[in-house]
Amino acid sequence: MRIATWNVNSIRARSEAVVAWMDSNDIDVLAMQETKCHDDSFPVMSFLASGYDVAHIGQGAYNGVAIASRVGLDEVEIGFEGMPTFPIDGRETAEARALSARCAGVRVWSLYVPNGRALDDPHYRYKLDWLDALAGITSLQLAHDPAAEIMLAGDWNVAQQDSDVWDPGCFEGKPHVSDAERSAVRAFLTAGLADSALPYAPGYTFWDYTALRFPRNEGMRIDYALCSPALDTRVIGATVDRDARKGKGASDHAPVIFDIA
Repeated sequence: MRIATWNVNSIRARSEAVVAWMDSNDIDVLAMQETKCHDDSFPVMSFLASGYDVAHIGQGAYNGVAIASRVGLDEVEIGFEGMPTFPIDGRETAEARALSARCAGVRVWSLYVPNGRALDDPHYRYKLDWLDALAGITSLQLAHDPAAEIMLAGDWNVAQQDSDVWDPGCFEGKPHVSDAERSAVRAFLTAGLADSALPYAPGYTFWDYTALRFPRNEGMRIDYALCSPALDTRVIGATVDRDARKGKGASDHAPVIFDIA
């Protein structure tokens, strides 16, 4: 089975390219982030025509996560217990950042972790609380069922090591690399999950559109999947598809593919 995660950066602009990529790479399940559309405008038919069922939770021009699967899409869950909210236009809002479904026995999550914006921005505190809540519920699930096969896939917006950014000096004092963010991700690893792509595909997954970042390979590794022990033992390979980042109109993220025995 092949499971992939990809921040598509607007699915309506790229649905045909995304589905064609899935077909050509024999993808069984795709976790998508930053779909940037409401549910009623998600291009479902593009996926159905290629044999994929889709679950999606959108938020207009912001956020949005989806899962497309051709091996089953059952027990869909939107968000997670205790997921923090963020004030938007004066109203506390549960943003469209987390979605999961059971696909061929694997609980696949599509996650779009908050950006944080700046270390002194309320969004940064929101990001840390969001990660802490997700780590807490995941730890409880693993304690209850150590054999559970869980994949937390998505755009984590955290570079776990200095080697995960092209120049650590450029990020000093900024989100994505702060000690608190890295500690929040380590909590998942401490709970027993594994960064399953790292042994196979340690390269960057995101390159900003500006300043020729991609041709210079000035990127970040912020897209990955943390897998439960039972699932990690089944991961036999992973790749970052840099070719999908190339070309006019491509997303600024590359997909990460996992081969599951």
